[in-house]
Amino acid sequence: MPAMQREVSSCPKWHRALWLWLLLLAGLFPAAEADITCRSCQPGRKWRGQELLLRLDTGGRERGVRGDGDGIRPCEAAGSAAGCARAPRAENARPSPERSNPRASGAGATQNRSADTKVSRGRRDSGGRAGVRGREPAERRARAPRSEPRWSAEERRAAAAKDEPKVNSSTFALSGDSSHNQAMVHWSGQNSSVILMLTKLFDFNLNSVTESSLWRSTDYGATYQKLNDKVGTKTILSYLYVSPNNKRKIMLLTDPEVESSLLISTDEGATYQKYRLNFYILSLLFHPEQEDWILAYSHDQKLYSSVEFGRRWQLVHERVAPNRFYWSKMGLDKEPGLIHLETSISEAQALYVTCKLQNCTDANKGKPFPGYIDPNSLVVQDEYVFVQVSTSGRPVYYVSAKRDVFTPMKLPKYTLPKELHVISTDENRVVAAVQEWNQNETYNLYVSDTSGVYYTLALGSVVSSMGLEGNVMVDLYEVAGIKGMFLANKKTDNQVKTHITYNRGRDWRLLQAPSKDLRGNGIHCALPYCSLHLHLHVSANPYTSGNIASRESAPGIIVASGSIGSELTTNNVSVFITSDAGNTWRQIFDEEYAVLYLDQGGALVAIRHTPLPIRHLWLSFDEGRQWNKYSFTSTPLFVDGVLGEPGEETLIMTIFGHVSHRSEWQLVKIDFRSIFNRRCTEADYQTWHLHDQGEPCLMGVKRIYRKLKPTSRCVMGKAYSVTMTSGACDCTEADFECDYGYERRTDGKCSPAFWFHPSSMSRSCTTGMTFLNSTGYRKVVSNNCTAGVSSEYTARRLQCPVLAPRGLQLVTSEGALTATLGANVTFLVFLEEGDGARTSVTVDFGDGHAVTYSNVSSIEDGIKHIYKAVGIYRVTATVENSLGSETSALYLHVTCQLEYIHLSAPFVAVRNKEVNLTAVLWPSQVGTVTYIWWIGNNTEQPVITLEGSVACTFSREGTNSVTVQVSAGSSILQDKKSIAVHEYFRSHLLAFSSNLDEHNPDIAEWRLDVSRVIKNALIQATGVREDQLLVTVLPGLPTAAEFFLLPDKLATEGKPEKSSAHLDQLSEVLLSALNQNFVQFTLRPGVQVTVYAAHLSAAPLVDTSENHSGSAMLMLLSVVVVGLAVFVIYKFKRKIPGLNVYAQMQNEKEQEMMSPVDPSEATPSSQQDLVTSLEILDTEFNPRPIGCMKPHVHVKFSTELPTFIV
Repeated sequence: MPAMQREVSSCPKWHRALWLWLLLLAGLFPAAEADITCRSCQPGRKWRGQELLLRLDTGGRERGVRGDGDGIRPCEAAGSAAGCARAPRAENARPSPERSNPRASGAGATQNRSADTKVSRGRRDSGGRAGVRGREPAERRARAPRSEPRWSAEERRAAAAKDEPKVNSSTFALSGDSSHNQAMVHWSGQNSSVILMLTKLFDFNLNSVTESSLWRSTDYGATYQKLNDKVGTKTILSYLYVSPNNKRKIMLLTDPEVESSLLISTDEGATYQKYRLNFYILSLLFHPEQEDWILAYSHDQKLYSSVEFGRRWQLVHERVAPNRFYWSKMGLDKEPGLIHLETSISEAQALYVTCKLQNCTDANKGKPFPGYIDPNSLVVQDEYVFVQVSTSGRPVYYVSAKRDVFTPMKLPKYTLPKELHVISTDENRVVAAVQEWNQNETYNLYVSDTSGVYYTLALGSVVSSMGLEGNVMVDLYEVAGIKGMFLANKKTDNQVKTHITYNRGRDWRLLQAPSKDLRGNGIHCALPYCSLHLHLHVSANPYTSGNIASRESAPGIIVASGSIGSELTTNNVSVFITSDAGNTWRQIFDEEYAVLYLDQGGALVAIRHTPLPIRHLWLSFDEGRQWNKYSFTSTPLFVDGVLGEPGEETLIMTIFGHVSHRSEWQLVKIDFRSIFNRRCTEADYQTWHLHDQGEPCLMGVKRIYRKLKPTSRCVMGKAYSVTMTSGACDCTEADFECDYGYERRTDGKCSPAFWFHPSSMSRSCTTGMTFLNSTGYRKVVSNNCTAGVSSEYTARRLQCPVLAPRGLQLVTSEGALTATLGANVTFLVFLEEGDGARTSVTVDFGDGHAVTYSNVSSIEDGIKHIYKAVGIYRVTATVENSLGSETSALYLHVTCQLEYIHLSAPFVAVRNKEVNLTAVLWPSQVGTVTYIWWIGNNTEQPVITLEGSVACTFSREGTNSVTVQVSAGSSILQDKKSIAVHEYFRSHLLAFSSNLDEHNPDIAEWRLDVSRVIKNALIQATGVREDQLLVTVLPGLPTAAEFFLLPDKLATEGKPEKSSAHLDQLSEVLLSALNQNFVQFTLRPGVQVTVYAAHLSAAPLVDTSENHSGSAMLMLLSVVVVGLAVFVIYKFKRKIPGLNVYAQMQNEKEQEMMSPVDPSEATPSSQQDLVTSLEILDTEFNPRPIGCMKPHVHVKFSTELPTFIV
């Protein structure tokens, strides 16, 4: 086992993560590309090592260390490679928790692979340092006799240090920042010697930044000046941003927990101006060309814009989805100030809109996609726009190329994707990672044609993993500097193997392992059983395993960690290098090292990945064939991070670290220029022919590069540029991939898939015109071959056939079969075959309206219609031409929102007598409705009906509950009532002096309280027992009530005749008290209310208060109306919705069926058993029947039904 692995094995597994999290603050990446494209797909072009985020977290493992918590998180909130890189990144400094964030490229260019890369200095001391601290000094462990003097360990190290080679270095300590556990660094670059460093103390208990310091160097990091006095000694800074188009413009954000403001500098951070903000910035998006244009996303989902580099802000739009806003692209969008954004409508719906930067009004908004989209699905990248719409639980993906109309993406028919992530959109084609229905941990890679519509399989079962924030990481790496070259890890028979392609996924092969190991011993590894496998996780921390790097300025050189064998493993990881673009590989280290490029790849620097302090690095000037060891500091240093000048064009770099976990930040500036003695001349370069195992024609051309000779030890400098010459090759079958609908057979030929009809490709043809008829092949995108077999494999132009219409599809724009009453419904008509320009279409909306168009091609944007009534409509589309016709239909449910329901039920029911329960809806017509009933004790098996009324009987005396749920569309509402069931009872209506109406707010709570007061007044006046009396106040004005008398089973011995006599006696007592005005109560001081027996007595309704009113006559008339109503209800009790139950009660009372009743069983246990709330009902019933109820057009409820009973 290598020495380093032995050392690590003695420590906890997480101890390897002592080092700071080095995270590129990608201030230079293009907005659209960085937002969606994995940086491993454009590494050399996008990776520039001028900015790092150094983080030394002090939180415990149990907290799942998350960086800066939940405040402003331009980097950490993303939890992804691209996201973290976007923080202070040039034109896009916002987080990017995209649907896909595959592996990034370049050392330190993406997210760390595990939480192990984030630990505290305290951990480091207790982990790695624990081993050192636990050892006794050498002189104490092996003390020699005085007669045999020996050197101490320090003396031996000092003697050895005198002879070892050194690099020119200087060290600067950031005094006073020993407690700071996070840092952000920016190197301006562009011939500038300015370095800015922001250090912070993040308190994980408070979840906020409590201290910060800003440092600035003007001499390439040799010395630093503290700028806290220039930004405010009490100001706490959280993030640093740089304009991508003008590196002299710097922006600093303060911690929003203390204040919300920003500081702006226009002189590379020398001076600052502070500006207050009225919102919290979560992320920033810089314009790719205009240096002062910025978009800011706030904590409350609002998007702001500034055209003055943050000095003034203007609200653009509210309810914007996080990370779903994009700048326009020149040449594609109509104007440079256009913004693409996704707005949230609900949890399940969103809209794609375009908006003007300074004038985002409804009149200026555009809606490129006709309909709702799924939340967090908008992606705008290069010339493509992607959205997702779920239909019947299945996602449908749409793409727009060059801002044209949206078209469904055509994957192979039975792909059935669970997830789709856009990986790359460069070179006018789309690479997508699709997780199909039968995959869980792997993805299939698909490539498109130039339209982005038609996709074919490039590689299956590519390994994926989840990032720290739940983002998908796909093991796909695009090699920088060589067009069309990718590396991918594929899972085959539960083994992960690394494959390589030189023609954009047309052909893949395994990597040939090195023939010798680091010590010159032979390696016996025969394909396909044994090969070289690489970790394609480009970590934000260059010291973690899985590091892979390549550069545009050094074509053909790839450095990566990996293993040799039958599959990729995490054990025995070594570092390998190739100088000929993956044809041959060499082992350069048998431990984990971080390898960085210097002088545009002319030299390589390696730093050991170890939890122990180090003071050496290794240099190679011959593409990793030989390595020389150099000392960069006299005191061993815990290395936290490495920073090189932007573009890695110079020979200056800075190493960040600590002497101990309690020490200040140590910044070691290393100048490698002294090692080189001259600049490179033309004689130092040689030509190199790119090939794939001897095949020089790759992507249709022969490419010859100009490279530095391995034997030359000179400085190329900033003036160096990669030179390549190319010559076209004749086309061969290898330059063509299978077209959409075709699959490659074992013999290499492409044949139609079983589900594909080749003739369907001509469906957009117009009679008299021509179309390209596929041969089953299409040239690989960006392939430049000529002649050869081109004519044999290229699609042939044929005359458009005259076909009868076939494959007609009729759908709504949202893919739903429901619509809201009064809203626009857009119908889309698709035709697989047939001349669209000569085929007419008729759409019948099913409500008596229909439209006809002379050709299908004229309705690409859909047909809109508004339904004015609730119902189920059969919508049909019929297409017809001279050769035939076809019809397609769908059934559309037009509904309206169910606002509330009321369960109409009697307060008291007679045992074993049928009662009606009715669910009254508002509005009364909402579409298809399902009723679910729980009646009495039957709580496990509900009754489900399509009607709003059911009949039932109660066989048990006492309190029975009834619950009904009404399901209409996506809404489910519920109401519940309690019914007191008795053998016999009597009831009487009550009226009140008119002054009560003046104080009646007609709300349920008031009626409940007054019911209780009336009951107490009746008991006090008559002496009736509480358990024999129930009182309820009826809704509406004038105020009315009803009381119910229940027999006393003990007093009547359960005999009907005694019960009848007993109830008669009680009734006489109550009526006598009521007629003599004995029943009164005080509503409030000065308001005395008298209770009358309304239906038994015509006693004058005298207002007992001092203030008489003219409402007495109205009260008298109301009594007459109530009496008539009782009679009408009795006669038509089963015809009036909601009142038939009460009519049945009156019917039973008129028959005066009396029998002894046990009051203990008859009396409800509490008021809550009998009392429930009822919403106000004030609606006229629709003449259409509801369930089995017969309509009564003229019946109107002006008040609620009775609600409370006491």
